[in-house]
Amino acid sequence: MTATPAWPPRSAPRLFTDQPLATGGALRIEGNQAHYLLNVMRLAEGAAVKLFDDISGEFLGRVTARGKRDLMLEIEGQTRPREAVPDFWLCAAPIKKARFDFLAEKACELGVARFVPVLTDRAVVDKVKDDRLRGTMIEAAEQCERTALPEIAPLTRLDALLKAWPEGRHLFFADERLHDQGGVSLAQAARDHSGPAAVLIGPEGGFTDAENAAIRAHPAAVPVSLGPRILRAETAAIVATSVWMAANGDWGP
Repeated sequence: MTATPAWPPRSAPRLFTDQPLATGGALRIEGNQAHYLLNVMRLAEGAAVKLFDDISGEFLGRVTARGKRDLMLEIEGQTRPREAVPDFWLCAAPIKKARFDFLAEKACELGVARFVPVLTDRAVVDKVKDDRLRGTMIEAAEQCERTALPEIAPLTRLDALLKAWPEGRHLFFADERLHDQGGVSLAQAARDHSGPAAVLIGPEGGFTDAENAAIRAHPAAVPVSLGPRILRAETAAIVATSVWMAANGDWGP
């Protein structure tokens, strides 16, 4: 007796689309994605493709027609709903392009809901390309089987961020000065402060004294230590996100 093929196929390529997905619908794939499916994966008619749209979850499509530069898919059905995302923001000063792209990639992999580039006095970069960050996050989500993408906020000055900070959201402030002063660890602070949260990571040169004072004066701010070692900006952001996810996110049993 022939075994029934697994549904959905585990080895099917996976792509993001900005077109809403629904069972029974049709989807045309063009551009770089079509090149990938046609010339790299060499998909034939009837081949499966997993699709997600950041709105309705993940669906399985089948190739119904191949062209030279495009192909048509029929949407068979939903494989998973859109995942629930922990209410956590990563607010980080821009750093050099490759390292900031790396940070955006890891923010997506770790489950950040909102990614906020923050302009500070010592930031070595004062411009951010949202489309490049989004492309990096899409690639990460495709590979890591995420069904949701982080929202990318516009580059915001630190003073404007603090002024418009929403009530009820904790702002964990990674302060490298705290460890030698016996400051509370992020792990402990996260356990003590449940609910919507964000972590604020400074630039490579750290926050100025004036910025440090302004953050500490904010009623939502919770100064925390990330341990005894000075971490690079992208490392600090990844560590802080991981610690919060373990304490209050969706990494628990």
